[in-house]
Amino acid sequence: MSDVHPPPADFAARAQIRDTSLHEEALADREAFWARQARSLDWATPFERTVEGDLTDARWFVGGELNAAYNCLDRHVEAGLGDRVAYHWEGENDDRRSITYAQLLDEVQRVAATLRDLGVRRGDRVAIYLPMVPELPVSMLACARLGAAHSVVFGGFSATSLRDRIEDAGCRVLITADGGFRRGGVVPLKDNADEALAGDTPVEHVLVVRRTGAEVRMQDGRDRWYHEAVPAEPVAIPAVPVDSEQLLFLLYTSGTTAKPKGVMHTTGGYLTHVAATTRWTFDLRPDTDVFWCAADIGWVTGHSYIVYGPLANAATSVLFEGTPDHPGRDRFWEVVERYGVTILYTAPTAIRSFMKWGREHVDAHDVSSLRLLGTVGEPINPAAWVWYRDVVGGGRCPVVDTWWQTETGGQMLTPLPGVHAAKPGCAMQPLPGFGVEVVDEHGQPLPGPGDGYLTIRQPWPGMLRGVWGDPQRFRDTYFSRFPGRYFAGDGARIDEDGDIWILGRVDDVMNVAGHRISTAEVESALVSHEAVAEAAVVGRSDETSGQAIAAFVTLRGEHDDGADLEQTLRTHVGKVLGPIAKPKTILFTPDLPKTRSGKIMRRLLRDIAEGRDLGDTTTLANAEMMTELSERAAAAR
Repeated sequence: MSDVHPPPADFAARAQIRDTSLHEEALADREAFWARQARSLDWATPFERTVEGDLTDARWFVGGELNAAYNCLDRHVEAGLGDRVAYHWEGENDDRRSITYAQLLDEVQRVAATLRDLGVRRGDRVAIYLPMVPELPVSMLACARLGAAHSVVFGGFSATSLRDRIEDAGCRVLITADGGFRRGGVVPLKDNADEALAGDTPVEHVLVVRRTGAEVRMQDGRDRWYHEAVPAEPVAIPAVPVDSEQLLFLLYTSGTTAKPKGVMHTTGGYLTHVAATTRWTFDLRPDTDVFWCAADIGWVTGHSYIVYGPLANAATSVLFEGTPDHPGRDRFWEVVERYGVTILYTAPTAIRSFMKWGREHVDAHDVSSLRLLGTVGEPINPAAWVWYRDVVGGGRCPVVDTWWQTETGGQMLTPLPGVHAAKPGCAMQPLPGFGVEVVDEHGQPLPGPGDGYLTIRQPWPGMLRGVWGDPQRFRDTYFSRFPGRYFAGDGARIDEDGDIWILGRVDDVMNVAGHRISTAEVESALVSHEAVAEAAVVGRSDETSGQAIAAFVTLRGEHDDGADLEQTLRTHVGKVLGPIAKPKTILFTPDLPKTRSGKIMRRLLRDIAEGRDLGDTTTLANAEMMTELSERAAAAR
């Protein structure tokens, strides 16, 4: 039996979901269950059938028509909630603004009018390349209001990445900014956009938000300032009802080839999925909670749990621009205190950084408003889980460790906070209505404890509907490995209680002398040592064992590296996981290569471990460290 943590008694007594009745309802009649969830939305035309087709051709809420922006804004204002705050925007440089639902609806309609005047119609695609400012969700919802699809491109991506996504989607309009702030510096978004649009481009119009005041070049006939183009006075723009299967957005994600995949999400099923899971997973109370999903809207987490999920539930959220350590390492906790945040949803990478910086930054602020904590993005190691619960949550907050992907649209696996006794580092069980199973290499469900592959056996509402412009890639990528199942690409373990542990990407499961060892397991073992703040592990070629384990380790401030500590950590991993899991090499580094969203770039670490050329590192937040890290790794090999 693994270490288990029942829901805190006070939380469980007040939780909106306190038993497994939702799971039982979904098992008894899955279609009726999802139909009931969908009817929490407003439909212009009621749907006739809940679902048709199989995993490769699913259609949800057939015959129904609705509008995502109407469901996120108008119906709440019509219900008398116009004065409720939709977003507390916390910008860099002490920029702050609270925006009510009525104000948000007003601005969305004014931007929709501008897009309509630029020729945007139902079915068109609009590219959005903005920092974390209110104009970002406004632009998304303005597109949805017209029945157009948006393609948000993360503001940390390069001009090349932006160009590739614009061209693939055939976007006619781009919404960007003169720049964005990051750690007090300026990210040159408009310059990047100009480079992306050089030469032949489908983009006819560019709206530019003035954020930094930087001097930028404006191309006559193409570029217009957002504040000049958008009407200052209210404009009534009706929300266009669209078919449930109308494309809501494209979001590009990396794959096994160099070309990103344009993952397609449609309106009715996706909105049903994220609205329901926002309520369930976070025990959401829209009239009293202040919800903070500390992600970037450039990623699916921000789409689902900053924009569509919370707004569909009339929740109040924090919209955050910047980084946790600027201007000080207590900025997160200052924000929690300022707005009385009750629910915090962030990444294990951020939590490990907080651990490294020390609890004094948390203790300097009153974070007693917090009542629930969540993690997203990668498996969380148990030591970080416990620190998060004890230091940030004061032992009174349940922790929901969520597993899902860009492709799934919303959460799939997580403990329900008022029901399940959580296990640190374990994603636990599927949420109600999702057919998640761990299978063996032949696609057969594991009969008991063991390691296998995470799959989904049935269509689900928020699932991707395809890869834009490449239906064969859609089928080959997700459905060829296990016919009749969606293969998530992740390895998983079922424990003796039937709970599911995510082992990481299949290519992050190392084969060392015939033993399958998860990189996540070794990382967790390393971070469980008191000297280690953060660790990343990759497999590298080894003549003797096939693969050897290479570890990259960042230490806590009070510890020094050296041969003695290296051997101590090897011994520690051996004790935790067994001798076969000892890293062959450990390289100490002040930081790990990360994207600007905080994701560790394990691909680059594999290249370093193998001595390969690193290629383009421009999307890293700390690209300057890569040369030194490569040189040190070469010396250690």
